[in-house]
Amino acid sequence: MTLVIPGFDHVRLPGTDGVELAAAVGGSGSPVVLLHGFPQTHLMWRHVAERLADEHTVICPDLRGYGASDKPAATGPEVYSKRAMAADVVALAAALGHERFALAGHDRGALVAFRAGLDHPETLTHLGILDVVPTLDMWDVLRGVRAAVGYHLFLMAQPPGLPETMIANSADAYFGSFLDAWAADPAALPEPVRAEYLRASAAAVPSIVADYRASAGIDVAHDQADRDAGSQLAMPVTVVQQDWGAQLGYDAAALWRAWAPDLDHRLTRAGHFMAEEAPDEIAGAIRDLLLR
Repeated sequence: MTLVIPGFDHVRLPGTDGVELAAAVGGSGSPVVLLHGFPQTHLMWRHVAERLADEHTVICPDLRGYGASDKPAATGPEVYSKRAMAADVVALAAALGHERFALAGHDRGALVAFRAGLDHPETLTHLGILDVVPTLDMWDVLRGVRAAVGYHLFLMAQPPGLPETMIANSADAYFGSFLDAWAADPAALPEPVRAEYLRASAAAVPSIVADYRASAGIDVAHDQADRDAGSQLAMPVTVVQQDWGAQLGYDAAALWRAWAPDLDHRLTRAGHFMAEEAPDEIAGAIRDLLLR
């Protein structure tokens, strides 16, 4: 049985190009949209969403290709581009009557949020980013032996066929390895939640691979065009990242500052799944962002 966020309505809403997105919607007040990461669904926001719902209308969709949302065939690189996924989010919010809203994302969802901030500056009031750097910068800094931690990025960037087959044949082991390796506190992913992530991911292998493949192609092109044009994020931005110290090998805050003049960059002791490991901290960071 699919898990839900208690007290939230679970609905289907139109995105773009005929795609429908599943979403959990709850609370009241100014709208905040929360986008999940890999290998997860909107359920990753369950603790933060409940904390924000006292003051805000909180909208937690499954991205296209993930969870209970539609999974269109990747007939071209644009289908799973972050541009298309960002347009989905804007359309979904508009379907709920919100022409302007705050947006926060984790991991893959953070890359979608970043693209939304560049493509739809008139729509986003605030932007929150959890534990990524922009796609263009990621490929610039991910090199040498440090790149081993991101082997999945290279695997899923390969031409269609082999990655999908390899992953589908060992889906639980593959997706479970990230849940195990990236959680500083395994108790933050209790067994029913972990099982739901594995079930949802195994059912979405082609679209998840297509999402990652886009990040090695069309998304890089879109980021490069914005960098060449001098585009920046016009809204207040908060970035929360793990505190890796010197072993990170690059200055993540500086990378983000080049894109976001109004930046609050924070470090956390939580692991990658920080919305589940440290929900009070993350909810607090989002509240602080919304006051700027």
